[in-house]
Amino acid sequence: MRFLGHSTVRLELGGRVVLTDPVLTARVGPLSRVVAPPAAQAWRDADLVLVSHLHGDHLHLPSLRLLPSATVLVPRGAGAWLRKQGVTLVEEIAPGETYTDGDLRVTATKATHSGHRWGPRLTHGPQAPALGHLLTANGSSVYASGDTDLFPEMAALGPLDAALLPVWGWGPNLGPGHLTPRRAADAVGLLRPRLAVPVHWGTLALPGIARTARMRRLLVEPPREFAAAVAEAGHDTEVVIAPPGAEILVPAPKDPS
Repeated sequence: MRFLGHSTVRLELGGRVVLTDPVLTARVGPLSRVVAPPAAQAWRDADLVLVSHLHGDHLHLPSLRLLPSATVLVPRGAGAWLRKQGVTLVEEIAPGETYTDGDLRVTATKATHSGHRWGPRLTHGPQAPALGHLLTANGSSVYASGDTDLFPEMAALGPLDAALLPVWGWGPNLGPGHLTPRRAADAVGLLRPRLAVPVHWGTLALPGIARTARMRRLLVEPPREFAAAVAEAGHDTEVVIAPPGAEILVPAPKDPS
């Protein structure tokens, strides 16, 4: 596993290379990366792309166009719109449904987050339910939550080998449908992963505020606050804080005997 920044993680599971919510360029609309974009060798061999929802920092069209040979799995209802944008290898999935590719199984899960392309208060434009993804292969399980707030049904997804959980965002405040570091720690208690990796931090910022003291702190502190909250709660989970670009060793599945 390799954390490539924001919500983008490279997973190698079941003989497939999977990218979550790829953001691969130096800019995302008005946002700029505060760390270097990932090297092409970290993403160009992707077989499958998982898109959790339609917001521009998760469904990033310029990044998807860099991956013409990868199948893009999107929330059900978004496929036709995405094909019109020139992304042709598209499959759709809804919560409770499973997409199978060889030994890899991807099951879409609920997420508590706006599914509208332009935000929760607009009604025009593309819209599809936000998702998380549960990946399983050869006895290993990884949950990529996408953007979400806490919801009780998380408990049914565990125990897990690894969970990718958002702990902040790209601005000075969080809107509805996001996990704070402490609520992400509460999610750990429900999911019971052996390994938790904080994501959705330390990568993007608005250029005008990136150098403010508050934003400099928010680019580094949320994963530390998350790790401290997990430890304080006594959860039997290892938290790995990986800077963008870092590799993470996923624990081998436990021997059922």
